[in-house]
Amino acid sequence: MIMIICGLPGVGKSTLANKIAPRINAVILSSDKIRKEIFQNPTYSAFERKLVYDIMTIIAKYLNDIRISCILDATFNKEESRVTIKEKLGLEDRDFQIIECTCPENIAISRLESRKNDYSDATSEIYYKMKKIYEPVSLPHITIDTTIPIETNIEKVLKYIQ
Repeated sequence: MIMIICGLPGVGKSTLANKIAPRINAVILSSDKIRKEIFQNPTYSAFERKLVYDIMTIIAKYLNDIRISCILDATFNKEESRVTIKEKLGLEDRDFQIIECTCPENIAISRLESRKNDYSDATSEIYYKMKKIYEPVSLPHITIDTTIPIETNIEKVLKYIQ
């Protein structure tokens, strides 16, 4: 199984991914970590984003082929990027899950401003920029409000993917 955890910066994608992964025995592929491994000083250009997503796709396909579940932790702000990765992986709906994380804007901004020693370079400025271009998820998915206790959300996700 491959799971995408998507949403705007600061909404809790990585926190949720890190809590769910051990429960489903999955590997996490983080766009922020992969970007930092490839680019010492990322510019977040379209070229960099495409390369990072292509690398995530290749690794996810390899892991899926050897029956290792993985979680793709990235903004996936365009519906095209979510559709494209599903098509490239050639997965049925039951093997491809989308979890969209949300929370009120003020909480996301507060989380971004309090980050330290994190792979993500997202700031409130980036949040607002991404918010303008973020497209609703139309593929089958579940939306998680990350202001709800994490254990409640984990149970909700586990029930959804079963």
